[in-house]
Amino acid sequence: MKNLMVLVTVALMGLAANPIKNGYEVGDVVTDFKLKNVDGKTVSLGDFKEAKGFIVIFDCNTCPMSRAYNSRIIALNKMYATQGFPVVLINPNAAEIAAEESFDEMKAHAKAHGYDFPYLYDESQETVRKFNPTNTPHTFVLNKTADGLKVAYIGAIDNNSRNGSKATKHFVDEAVNELLAGKQVTVTKTRAIGCSVKLKNS
Repeated sequence: MKNLMVLVTVALMGLAANPIKNGYEVGDVVTDFKLKNVDGKTVSLGDFKEAKGFIVIFDCNTCPMSRAYNSRIIALNKMYATQGFPVVLINPNAAEIAAEESFDEMKAHAKAHGYDFPYLYDESQETVRKFNPTNTPHTFVLNKTADGLKVAYIGAIDNNSRNGSKATKHFVDEAVNELLAGKQVTVTKTRAIGCSVKLKNS
């Protein structure tokens, strides 16, 4: 019994020293990925040689919140891609669970909305699990540093999930503008609101 208590204590101390993480947090360095785009080509963050960072958004075809943000996501890319912060969209949902999130449906969705940025399919969901988005849409602003791509902001695009014209806080705009100005991001994390992510075996 005594030995068992010692083992439990050691295990708990190990957890305290190395806490289990549920996805990237602000300040973490992101591992690059290679995912299939809706045009059939493989895309990685390393392909964007001139990028200063990225606006990585986990989004989908069908969520009402995602649909409400479509035009705002397009506007983000139009505003910031030329300044070095392009939008990269990733569908986090498993098509086995939600058939309307299949690769073919993604292609149709991207075409219908005129996406001029990557909309990536993560069939294995390996990248999804590393980021661990909870909702669609869920945004990660990444900043290119000497140490690699670091997470600078995680959360919602703005503070009105249904109507962008009524938003009073534009979190992603503010974060990217601060980074472009060489400043620290003031608001680094907010709550993403939207449909839950559909993971395999979960």
